[in-house]
Amino acid sequence: MGKERDTTAADFDISLLDCPEVSRYIFYPRQDPLPQDDIALHPVEVEEGVSIVCRFYPASRGIATILYFHGNGETAGDYDVVSSLYTALGINLFVADYRGYGLSSGAPTLGHMIHDAQPIYERLREVLRQGGYSEAIFVMGRSLGSAPAIELAFRSPDALKGLIVESGFSDALRLLSYLGLPMAIPTHHQEGFPNGARMRSIRIPTLLIHAAEDHLIPLSEAEELLRLCAAEEKRLVVIPRADHNTLMMVGRDRYFQAIEGFIKSNALAKEPPSA
Repeated sequence: MGKERDTTAADFDISLLDCPEVSRYIFYPRQDPLPQDDIALHPVEVEEGVSIVCRFYPASRGIATILYFHGNGETAGDYDVVSSLYTALGINLFVADYRGYGLSSGAPTLGHMIHDAQPIYERLREVLRQGGYSEAIFVMGRSLGSAPAIELAFRSPDALKGLIVESGFSDALRLLSYLGLPMAIPTHHQEGFPNGARMRSIRIPTLLIHAAEDHLIPLSEAEELLRLCAAEEKRLVVIPRADHNTLMMVGRDRYFQAIEGFIKSNALAKEPPSA
């Protein structure tokens, strides 16, 4: 039996952002060709006639798996190469796409991203069980992908070992202003809509990674996420001299040392009960 979530503090109407004017600013979908290598594809039907195609990059059956939600200008296919940096550490990587991205059907909205996180997670659990892998799962989101990652950590805390947020945002309305789309912030607007509000109820171990010179999503967003997070074990790793799109390249050693240490220190914690 897990801790009861504080839903009052984090309930919100995401339909505020589900309009074409907003989606054009935050989504840049592109298609992937079918992979040439022997890469496992896992379609997830999120509604009738709409499937999200995820990619699984296995390393070891015995450690842990990261369920990864990528940034808005990326696709799961981009991780055909990047995944080796995770698997070299013995960490399995399961990369989710979004509607309209990669090999997936449908059209992306923020509401769809958040809704689709749960069925994607359930599909990953099936893949791990069927393959005899450890069911130690961490969820990770980069940039826009922080929204579904934080949502999943909020909805299914007892089933996850930890949350990793890279270049994440706390407040979506501020995010839109950073992207150049002015929006009037309602007088009843709660601090941290929706990510920061969710973080108030997240108590699983949390690792935040952010670039010191991120001019797209400033470091102050990560600092707010850290302040609002309810976890006892929480940490912000700042990569100096890096910006939003060079974080991994500039701070590669520090970046992966932080992830590897976080995964290995929490993967062996008590396994959650099977559903």
